Amino acid sequence: MRFQDAARDARTVVYAGIQADPLVARAAEALAEATPAVLVLARAVMNGESDDEATWRAIFPTLLGPLADAPSRAAAEAALQPALAIAAKGAEARNQYRGAVVEELTARLLARRSGHVRRERRVLFDGVPAEIHPYDVTIEDDRRPEVYDCKWGARGIVDDVLHQLDDARAHAADEEVALPVALVVFDTARSCAVRLDRTYAPRAGTAIVPLERMRSLAATVPVPDDPAVGDA
Repeated sequence: MRFQDAARDARTVVYAGIQADPLVARAAEALAEATPAVLVLARAVMNGESDDEATWRAIFPTLLGPLADAPSRAAAEAALQPALAIAAKGAEARNQYRGAVVEELTARLLARRSGHVRRERRVLFDGVPAEIHPYDVTIEDDRRPEVYDCKWGARGIVDDVLHQLDDARAHAADEEVALPVALVVFDTARSCAVRLDRTYAPRAGTAIVPLERMRSLAATVPVPDDPAVGDA
């Protein structure tokens, strides 16, 4: 088993520019310390229904209004401004920025427990045709590598993605490597559970990390069949 950089085609070059935008780093930095409630706020704003700040202050008074305690309000304010900037972008750009934020947030959280975090990497196995698909975030530690894909919403949970993750896990097992694989979804556990009910791909060995448990990535390796999803 080995890792390899993704091919540099036109799409990846354009997306690399978005990933390098300081706005993405600013959003991920704010969200890395956020509570689930603040993450829900950021997700709602970045969905782009409105970039009017007053609207969101009215919708989330317990985070952005006089009902909020000081720490919660400070965290919400830090998340709100970059989220508004992303919401103000055109639909296609907004989609790409949101995906980049989730990937950057995942990478930052994982980096708190590993110094081997990489981005946009393929996983190769001896005797297995190379997959074109690069994984969004990887931990390339010889002792315990890990593979992550990231999605903005539960609608990104599709059979192809689940197959790709399970294939990586299974091929690694054939080489006697225990490879944790996970799908990080910047959406609620309930939304993930509903979407998973519509999938048929194998996922018994794949951890699903919903919005409520994102911060746990900084401390532990996610495990399959997380109760946060199963009990939603």
